[in-house]
Amino acid sequence: MITISLRNYSLLKHLHHGTTKETMAWQLTATTLVGLQTVPGLVILHGTVVKKKWAVNSAFMALYAFAAVLICWVLWAHHMSFGAKLCSIIGRPNVALTPKFLLGQSINGKFPMADFVCFQFAFAAITVVLLAGSLLGRMNFYAWMFFVPLWLNFCYTTGAFTIWGHGCLQPYIIDYAGGFVVLLSSGVAGFTAAYWVGPTHSHDRQNFPPNNIIHTLGGAGFLWLDWTGFNGGSPFAANEIAALAIVNTHLCVATSLLVWVSMDMIVYKKSSVIGAVQGMITGLVCITPGAGLVSPWAAVLMGTVSGFLPWYTMMVLHRKSAFFQSVDDTLGVFHTHAVSGTLGGFLSGFFAKPALLRLMYDSDNYGPGLFYSLESGKLKDGLRQIEYQLAGVVFITVWNAVMTSIICIFISRIVNLRMDEDALEIGDDAAHGEEAYALWGDGEKM
Repeated sequence: MITISLRNYSLLKHLHHGTTKETMAWQLTATTLVGLQTVPGLVILHGTVVKKKWAVNSAFMALYAFAAVLICWVLWAHHMSFGAKLCSIIGRPNVALTPKFLLGQSINGKFPMADFVCFQFAFAAITVVLLAGSLLGRMNFYAWMFFVPLWLNFCYTTGAFTIWGHGCLQPYIIDYAGGFVVLLSSGVAGFTAAYWVGPTHSHDRQNFPPNNIIHTLGGAGFLWLDWTGFNGGSPFAANEIAALAIVNTHLCVATSLLVWVSMDMIVYKKSSVIGAVQGMITGLVCITPGAGLVSPWAAVLMGTVSGFLPWYTMMVLHRKSAFFQSVDDTLGVFHTHAVSGTLGGFLSGFFAKPALLRLMYDSDNYGPGLFYSLESGKLKDGLRQIEYQLAGVVFITVWNAVMTSIICIFISRIVNLRMDEDALEIGDDAAHGEEAYALWGDGEKM
């Protein structure tokens, strides 16, 4: 039997699994759902939330990344994230393509390793595409082609191995489904890369309307509903924790969306569709690190905070801060992912329920959440868990900021990170020779 440690991978020893067929069917379904978040979800979302002249480029960045990450993932990155330890923060590179490996059983013996490889690939792919939201409308596509494999290799694999695999922080940090590894890292890396790439064209920065809000909602819908697989598939079993995670996810998202819309109506006297999408995203991000480990009432509270605080940092603090104004973060990924990811990591350490932690893990290192430590008289243990959560935030933030900077500087020595001004003024036609809305008969003769 081929074994590999699963997410937070002392887990599932005490978990009530379904049958092998039930678990295999659910994992295949969850893998498909997570893939659909990127293709077509983020392809549509990124392609329609930008100005018309950037629709093709933005969608194509997502599609390219999805394909490139898969090839890199099976050739070396999967083992760097979940394989044998090379050092305390990285695994040993190896190919994940041999039939012996792919057809072997995962550690809980309920589904083949091939599905685990695909499931984790989908997480890696969406991380890269999420950070691309900070770079839309000006990054040189050739630079993006270099950036994707380099960032996967030097940033994503390190976070995954350190917190999910056999790394030094894995036995301590609560990260149920990627609040640190996927969401916080994409927010920090996207903002850092946006600094190095530079701003969009001056006219675009002043006027950047979505080209199709209805389709933006469609892409957002894929992201929200398919998060069922993102959080529901992370216990690697069709069980109680998976079911609770799904309920908590949708409760948190709905609450966050409503809070964001309410803030828009109170302050700006109008409800914004794009604001609702942002509130949806912050709710998804916030609940993810603790989705199956908190009670539903806690999920609602997390949604309330994730709807308000990122709204404040994006709509108020961002506009007053010279630091934020100096970086052109196209879709505000720093606020929706870095701020919300930090919130989720902290609140998961605060609300993690001991009984659910025992179902999920076979280690006493995790928790209890600070809230429950007050009730049980184990305040010291609760405070220690909060310290671990904050240590995870610091590690992911510093590592991604430093390594993303190094990657961007390296690429800039090979090819320009940013398109030239003439191309920026034209958009898709200059970058790809194609336009999103080339209507029949527009300037053409039969």
